[in-house]
Amino acid sequence: MIFEFSKAIEAALNAGIEIMHIYESEDLCVNTKIDSSPVTQADIAASNIIETILHRTHIPIICEETTHAPYSIRSSWNKVWIIDPLDGTKDFIERNGEFTVNIALIENNIPLFGVIYIPVYDTLYFGGQNYGSYMLTQCSLRIDSFDYEHIASMSVQLPLTATCNTNIIVASRSFFDSDTQEYIESFIAQNPGSEIKHLGSSLKFLEVATGKAYVYPRKSHIHEWDVAAGHAIAEGAGCIFTTIDTHERIGYNSESLLCPAFILQRKNL
Repeated sequence: MIFEFSKAIEAALNAGIEIMHIYESEDLCVNTKIDSSPVTQADIAASNIIETILHRTHIPIICEETTHAPYSIRSSWNKVWIIDPLDGTKDFIERNGEFTVNIALIENNIPLFGVIYIPVYDTLYFGGQNYGSYMLTQCSLRIDSFDYEHIASMSVQLPLTATCNTNIIVASRSFFDSDTQEYIESFIAQNPGSEIKHLGSSLKFLEVATGKAYVYPRKSHIHEWDVAAGHAIAEGAGCIFTTIDTHERIGYNSESLLCPAFILQRKNL
């Protein structure tokens, strides 16, 4: 597995470098996909880089920006990469810095390992339930090889704080639907003093994984590539990620590639 983990980190960082080249240029081309969501040349460039590197692992890939194999084929895969090469395209277009590269390795429909890279902050998060989760800052200066064990040895283990900030609820900046708002208002009523922090992309998972926030609920559906890496990292940091109503564990590589309404929270705080 160490080889696969190393390749995931290599892919995320190389994609992030290319994303930043485009982000810092004045030539930003925005198109609209069939589902009305935006896509830029950075999404496509990052996708190409990640897939080129991960193909060396000989594990099939599900990526937001490429055509997916039919479920009749995918359902037989016991391992698969699930990728969002640029999570938070709207935030990228708005140039607010709140976008990430997400890569997850799924085994038997369960997230084994995840990588989230924040290009603007040059900060890497990675890990999984059986491996622990970590954070590394100033990656471009500190990583001189993509040896997983070396990178882990330089990194700080999550959570970052012994005591979680139980007053912070994180929610999407761009997709804050009425059902989620109602759920959060009910939560605040039962937990006076709580407040909402809106963030883009998978940064919400990282807030809970690090201990900076207590809970991240979402009632509306979202694609698997938006959450798989965050799921893995959060579990590796001691969090619980389940469906919001039945509290069942969430699986991946489903026929729809949609994640049901969920809740992410810290354990027993």
